[in-house]
Amino acid sequence: MAEDYYTILGIGRDADQNEIKKAYRQLAMQYHPDRNPDNKEAEEKFKQIGEAYAVLSDPQKRAHYDRFGRAGTRTTAGGFGGFSDPFDIFREVFGGGFGDIFGMGSSGPRRSPQRRGADLQIRLQLTLNDIANGVKKKIKLKKQVICKTCDGTGKSPGTTKVTCPSCHGQGEVAYRQGFFTVSQTCQRCGGEGQIIDKPCPTCYGEGRVRGEAFLEVDVPAGIAEGQYLTIRGEGNVGPRGGPQGDVIIIIEEKKHAEFERHGDDIVYHLRLSFPQVALGEDVEVPTLDGKAMISIPAGTQSGKILRMKGKGIPHLNSYKRGDELIKVHVWTPAKLGNKEKTLLKELSKFDSIHPKNEDKGFFERMKEAIL
Repeated sequence: MAEDYYTILGIGRDADQNEIKKAYRQLAMQYHPDRNPDNKEAEEKFKQIGEAYAVLSDPQKRAHYDRFGRAGTRTTAGGFGGFSDPFDIFREVFGGGFGDIFGMGSSGPRRSPQRRGADLQIRLQLTLNDIANGVKKKIKLKKQVICKTCDGTGKSPGTTKVTCPSCHGQGEVAYRQGFFTVSQTCQRCGGEGQIIDKPCPTCYGEGRVRGEAFLEVDVPAGIAEGQYLTIRGEGNVGPRGGPQGDVIIIIEEKKHAEFERHGDDIVYHLRLSFPQVALGEDVEVPTLDGKAMISIPAGTQSGKILRMKGKGIPHLNSYKRGDELIKVHVWTPAKLGNKEKTLLKELSKFDSIHPKNEDKGFFERMKEAIL
């Protein structure tokens, strides 16, 4: 079983954002691969710390995690959040690379990291049966894909990039502001230090074009309306070889013809005649697994709810299931023939079939239909 995110960061479930960030900073510094070279355990721990922070630092993702566990924000790559990897999270929190924090940065050119592609957000409609059983869906995506002409470089085939004349390959330009010299990212090259002299004729230097792709998604049983799945690295390609964004799949539930969903329970409205509820009877009802028999006790009242254990929706990430609730409704015919009217008038003479309170019973409603 995967370790709990709160346990990974060593914090309580009531920790605030300051405590979460403080715990992440301490652990990330301790297990950073640059501080633990050739240490696979430290590298894995660093990834886990980043994954935990990416979820718990986001209020919406944290709320989903607290309620549903990892499946509430599931990914195919075992990671979360809008970052491409744990190092992106580290840079986001610390504002630079590991070497920059300790003043060990290079005095050479400072190149901006490649820009990440945008995330894709799509809505996936599921039937109640899909949700009850889990399902694999093949989704067609329209997104930015790598340009095949230039293989994502943005350069015309056979050409090379040239040094940016504005920053002279540094990726930054400096200007004076009062007594200080301030550096900022070079606008011409975007911090790369190089520019494309001859852009690709297909993508015009972007390294990406509009295209289509198919994505297979495993939807777990028990997922609910409004939950989402995050598929890492399947979104839009970044410009000129930048990493791909994520695909965020928001779950929508189609209305079922027979059942209403209430959490992990489902409700079925069963209409029965007066003789059926008065005498009791075994009747057939639909379930998510097919037809099943249920016993209606003699004297069952309209509005009574009968429970079929384990016939509902599976709990997310569990072998347990909710129940099917059968709500009984006594059906009153709108029209009666003469023979039926005669029989019912005879039956209505017996005191035992009349309610003992002010509510209208079956025979009161039947009289209204007869008269």
